[in-house]
Amino acid sequence: MKAEVFLPEDYRPAEDEPFMNERQLEYFRRKLMMWKADLMNGSRETIEGLQDSARNVPDLADRASEETDRALELRTRDRQRKLVAKIDSALRRIENGEYGYCEVTGEPISLKRLDARPIATMTLEAQEKHERRERVHRDD
Repeated sequence: MKAEVFLPEDYRPAEDEPFMNERQLEYFRRKLMMWKADLMNGSRETIEGLQDSARNVPDLADRASEETDRALELRTRDRQRKLVAKIDSALRRIENGEYGYCEVTGEPISLKRLDARPIATMTLEAQEKHERRERVHRDD
């Protein structure tokens, strides 16, 4: 078992320290864990809300409105489920020592990008290239 890494409350990863040192890894691990906890809490609230709203609404317009709300909630929940899977994947990369490096080029992903999107798996350049390629092939 690894020793606990001390992390000051105001700590932010900086470019002038070694890339993906213990403090940076701990910072991102905590950030990912808090994000996952928030999503899981939201998911629980969504389920409870859906169970509460699963009542018989006699008015057709009200029922249609409720069904639309329910479909939107389920779509949101599905998006959150996929996000939790990406967070779990990022946490595994931290454990495996692969976190913070582009899966395409192997280059470090910028700290700014990781702070904004801690589940990022590619550098901004590799991501843009990937999205351009996807757009070209989608038009086929």
